Amino acid sequence: MVVLTRRKITGVVETMSGIPEKIIDFHVHLFPDRLFDAIWEAFLKQYNWRIIHRCYYRECIERLRRNGVSVIVYSNYAHRAGIAEELNRWNEKVLQEYEDLYCFAAYHPGDDHALDMARRLVENPKILGFKLQLLVQNFYPFDERLFGLYDLVMKKNKRILFHTGTGPVGNPYVGLEPFMKVLDQFPDLPATIAHLGAHEYAGFMELVDRHPQLYLDTAFCFLPAPYDGYNLGPGYLEKYKSRILYGSDYPNLITPWEAEIENLLKMNLSPEFYDRIFYDNAAALIRSLTAQGETGKSGLTSG
Repeated sequence: MVVLTRRKITGVVETMSGIPEKIIDFHVHLFPDRLFDAIWEAFLKQYNWRIIHRCYYRECIERLRRNGVSVIVYSNYAHRAGIAEELNRWNEKVLQEYEDLYCFAAYHPGDDHALDMARRLVENPKILGFKLQLLVQNFYPFDERLFGLYDLVMKKNKRILFHTGTGPVGNPYVGLEPFMKVLDQFPDLPATIAHLGAHEYAGFMELVDRHPQLYLDTAFCFLPAPYDGYNLGPGYLEKYKSRILYGSDYPNLITPWEAEIENLLKMNLSPEFYDRIFYDNAAALIRSLTAQGETGKSGLTSG
């Protein structure tokens, strides 16, 4: 059962709040400092989002640890061809610095040796798979250049983390319809859908019924008004509680870090729901994705 503890929250706004005692955050962003700066400026220009947790990777990790996040799963993405290799060299160094830190690595199908790079990276037990940010990278999830990557993750017991929903904005490359074309060809593709598939929540969540390797994360879906997006009520959350993972989107937030957790707790869902989404689902998934030796080193516990 989730145990709530009163903890001082570290961030721009400091409060006292009830926070689950055991948390795995399955959706964190870590980038080299110069890329973080560029991303935050782009958010301001494109969406008028003022990121209130502007902290670089070491401070991000330290803040989340102080706030009770015991295991962090982060990702980054190659917004254009030619930078994934450099990003992943950085990822490998960061993963060596910290225990209980895992990564969805960068990938761009426009790189000449993308698949060779992926074959090397999947041998690292702390790399859980690859991030495809279709809204930014501007290619379709059914692009044939990705098929080799999909075959690789299925063969090597890894996953794809997709930003494939239409939130915060859409373009031709995202949405339920393009993603379903992938599943038509790769019905057993191990994939996690970021942001519960916002804004097509029902459609993406119902895919879980037919595709046993699909999970969804909660990042950015339970912000305070006027930024709140999830609109299906508690029934869907309870129905799919075994396949939902808590994610914060930290540090790329325009509201306090704890706000989404508090809003989820205010929904008064079942204790099993909170146990599963804040810890148990992610712990089981990470154990299944990592080598036996690595899980023995981690702080993951069951139940």
